[in-house]
Amino acid sequence: MLSSRIVFAVAAVLALGGCSHQAAVTAPIAPIQLRSDAPAILAAIADTRRPEADRARDVHRHPAETLAFARIVPGARVADLLPGGGYFTRLIAVAVGPEGRVYPTIRPEGLANAYETPILAVAAEYSNAVVSRTAYDALAYPEALDVVFTAQNYHDMYLTEYGLGSAAEMNRTAFAALRPGGHYVIIDHAALAGAPLETDAQTALHRIDQARVRREVEAAGFVFDGESEALRNPDDARTINVFDPAIRGRTDQFMMRFRKPG
Repeated sequence: MLSSRIVFAVAAVLALGGCSHQAAVTAPIAPIQLRSDAPAILAAIADTRRPEADRARDVHRHPAETLAFARIVPGARVADLLPGGGYFTRLIAVAVGPEGRVYPTIRPEGLANAYETPILAVAAEYSNAVVSRTAYDALAYPEALDVVFTAQNYHDMYLTEYGLGSAAEMNRTAFAALRPGGHYVIIDHAALAGAPLETDAQTALHRIDQARVRREVEAAGFVFDGESEALRNPDDARTINVFDPAIRGRTDQFMMRFRKPG
């Protein structure tokens, strides 16, 4: 069952956003239907602290639909795994509001690299953003979470050169970090169905088979709770490197939500 703060927050958001005619984001299992035009989500996108580079990416990253699908509501506690330059950390910090918290998650001191450390400056701009330094396959937080979120990074767990650890253990510890009824949301670049996970292939493409991700997450005890088509691009052949200028920023991506039973 949802915690009382989340039930109250969702009711408030829905009441404020009920006058819009924009379509709701629906899920087949969980009862909440959070609108992509909810006031907290619109405030997050309009946040003046967001850099122009982030705003330019909105057209392809669909932040409103993503935040709604991920159930990022006022008051929520959210972990943002491998946050990179903080695109989603910024959005989540505003969407959860002053009563919520976002934990941009990077590896412990001495392991974080140039890709991970920029988040420190981003977090300093938001009073409710608390950088968590924890191994990705040993996630640990000071409080139970409502959402564990990761975008375009799950495949990196299989790149031995990155040394990020075990995907299976990341899933297991994400499960442990969530409160009963909490959600685990994964977005990643889609590979061809059944594509193997040999390290050289992943290094070349930075993609992963959606069905494999679902099997691995469900093996950790999660229940599949819905899928969004917001980031799908049928024009992506899913056979070239995601950084190739021909497709960069416009890859075919899956977005799945899983729920911890309880």
